[in-house]
Amino acid sequence: MTQQPFSRPGAIDLSGLQAPAGPGGPGGPAGAGAPGGAPSAAYVVTVTEQNFQDVLESSRNAPVLLAFESPERSPESTRLADDVQTLSTELEGRFLLGRVDIDRVPQIAQAMQIPSVPLVVLVAQGRPMPLFQDAAPIDDLRAALTQVLQQLTASGITGRHQPRSGTGEVDEETGEEQLDPRYLPAQDALERGDVAAAVAEYQKLVDANPADAEAAAGLAMAKVLQRTDGVDLQQARSAAAAAPDDVDAQTLVADLDLLGGHVDDAFARLVELVRRTAGPERDRARTHLIALFGAVGNDDPRVQRARRDLASALF
Repeated sequence: MTQQPFSRPGAIDLSGLQAPAGPGGPGGPAGAGAPGGAPSAAYVVTVTEQNFQDVLESSRNAPVLLAFESPERSPESTRLADDVQTLSTELEGRFLLGRVDIDRVPQIAQAMQIPSVPLVVLVAQGRPMPLFQDAAPIDDLRAALTQVLQQLTASGITGRHQPRSGTGEVDEETGEEQLDPRYLPAQDALERGDVAAAVAEYQKLVDANPADAEAAAGLAMAKVLQRTDGVDLQQARSAAAAAPDDVDAQTLVADLDLLGGHVDDAFARLVELVRRTAGPERDRARTHLIALFGAVGNDDPRVQRARRDLASALF
């Protein structure tokens, strides 16, 4: 379980990102981002000695955040982990959160040379680096994390994790919720970086059962990954800025925005493109936008808002 050490002082300083004080500001509860109970755990795994290496390996496809916490000795570390968990749901797989209870698995904290908690570590392509060390307000965490994910996207790290909870059974040994076996071939393909194979596997599931919403969403997201594979973010943005009515240029940036967690920006870009275009160009933009709706999920409030905006643009 030996890992490369890193120094805690390298963690991101959020002092420059503080929002103005107010009801949701520094004086409010740190867990305000998860009203109505515990946050969703679709992109969260409880880290154990048994699954630790697997969690690290999954960072080769998409980023992993490790939240080190001690519920008994450091309540603020648990608040920080809860808020990062809320953000993992908002960003829909742009990162996987691994929660590490240092009292239950002290060996992992020792291997990672964790001096104290709270601490959140980013692992990208197997390399750990400190990220957050304070239980800052969730809005500040969101802003800082968005910046980090944008930098990773610009560096070519554009993968996305698949949901790990919601319907599966929990593995008693690892503490992870098991994936539906139907989706394992596609998930395995994504984890080894074979996006084309993932598209093919999801397509088989959709062909066999067009009503399989999870397979359809997986297919839509895999196609986004396929379209953006190897794309330079800055070049794509420059091309889109130079040609605001070019459907190919605009849809590509919308795909990149979606992967970067900027779902509303992706939708707004294509709604405005539909508004400005006509005929076959408009149809292409509309069809692409509807495909992105499927990737995010039709029950998502952002999709519902964008559907209303799309109807307004069309009529």
